[in-house]
Amino acid sequence: MEDYNWYEIFIDSLYERFPKKSQLAQEIMNLLCLEREAVYRRLRKDVMFTFQEISKMAAAWNVSLDEIMGINIGKVTFQMTPMNYLVPTKKELINLKRKVKLIEHLSDSFNSEFMEVSNRIPRPLSTSFMILYRFEIFRWAYQYHNDEALKQFDKIILPTEVSFEINRYNKYVKHVTETHLLLDEMVFEYLVNNILYFHSILLISDKDKEKIKEALYSLLDYLMLIASDGRYPETQKKVNLYISQINIDTNYSYFYTEQFKACRVHAFGKYDISTYELEMISLFKNLMHLKKRASIQISEVNEKSRIEYFMKQRKLVDSL
Repeated sequence: MEDYNWYEIFIDSLYERFPKKSQLAQEIMNLLCLEREAVYRRLRKDVMFTFQEISKMAAAWNVSLDEIMGINIGKVTFQMTPMNYLVPTKKELINLKRKVKLIEHLSDSFNSEFMEVSNRIPRPLSTSFMILYRFEIFRWAYQYHNDEALKQFDKIILPTEVSFEINRYNKYVKHVTETHLLLDEMVFEYLVNNILYFHSILLISDKDKEKIKEALYSLLDYLMLIASDGRYPETQKKVNLYISQINIDTNYSYFYTEQFKACRVHAFGKYDISTYELEMISLFKNLMHLKKRASIQISEVNEKSRIEYFMKQRKLVDSL
């Protein structure tokens, strides 16, 4: 990395967002109104992008020039991109679509890897059951949204474009070559306690509580299938499922391929704080895998622990 100058790092950061050269070229053509050959000359570094062009791309694609310059002086910059899932701005929708597009490209890779360490239902699972994902949005809105009218669960209606992208995410993330999910042992207990609390203060109706309960049973059936086979049933892609014996305080994840690498800290319910700096990603990756030391793998192996775990979670859901 030390041999790179800032311009080469900037070009690499563009490829991180658009791994395929043809797609990156098309996106630049559309943004900068350049001819195809002019774009390819810039990507070959025969000609440099102008400062105005670099600024425009950095602003449009959330590329931190501070981060790029910081790589050269040993600093690491994390970026947070807040999003209002209920009333998203045009820019927020563009950012969401771009993130999902990256996951779509990951699904084409033969060596892609995803890991999430979490004290809540991981996104690849919660997005499989939309009412559970709606509950996540509801919980976020209750804490961070200013509109009191949206703080009833039955008022939580995701915009069509957001629902469409969430479904696309769920589809493509299950095509990643190998997934590692490491869950806090208390995930279902935390979730059940939250549901009971919101029901007790009349923000979740009896009817909706029953619907959520049925979805949790379905999620447990789905998780049991994954744990038994060690694969997503939809795609047969490898899944390693771990249960941490130590409480997890912070949720984080990474995506890793030869073409695209990113790590994310999940903050304030639904926000991601991300970095694309390779050394930090490598550190995150290693630290996350080290958490397996205090975990039990329940996918494919350890049938006794797997059965005991799912029996315990069903009893928790029964309490709803």
